[in-house]
Amino acid sequence: MSKIEKRLEELGIVLPPVGKPRFSYIPCNRTGNLVYTSGQDCRINGELMFEGKLGREVTIEQGQAAARQTIINCLAVIKAEIGDLDKVVKVVKMLAFVNSAPGFADQPYVINGASDLLIEVFGDSGKHARSAIGTSDLPFHTPVEIELIVEVRD
Repeated sequence: MSKIEKRLEELGIVLPPVGKPRFSYIPCNRTGNLVYTSGQDCRINGELMFEGKLGREVTIEQGQAAARQTIINCLAVIKAEIGDLDKVVKVVKMLAFVNSAPGFADQPYVINGASDLLIEVFGDSGKHARSAIGTSDLPFHTPVEIELIVEVRD
């Protein structure tokens, strides 16, 4: 068992199978030693764990849990592409969107649910540049959507 797989097991995380996209895109794209994920959401077994806007239907704590699940889904996509998460050299960048009610300005607190998990899994290699952007809505009313860029080795 790889080091990262062991760490995920210690955290009680099982990576889900990667579903086939329903629209015209691919789950991730590799160029050279960088893997870019498409935007992922907080689905578990095909169902969103929460729906709605932060600051209205969804609490910060629920948003953090949604962000954490979204990263789990990102990691599943990356593993499907590269085969072994031990090949991740570092997490380079996270682009995170938060479905925000008018006046909601706590996007960074929500997205820490994702950032903290990356650091728990990868240690210092999980520390990353990040943008946490509030938006008026997201597809299917998901509370969070996240893209990752990771550097990998062969």
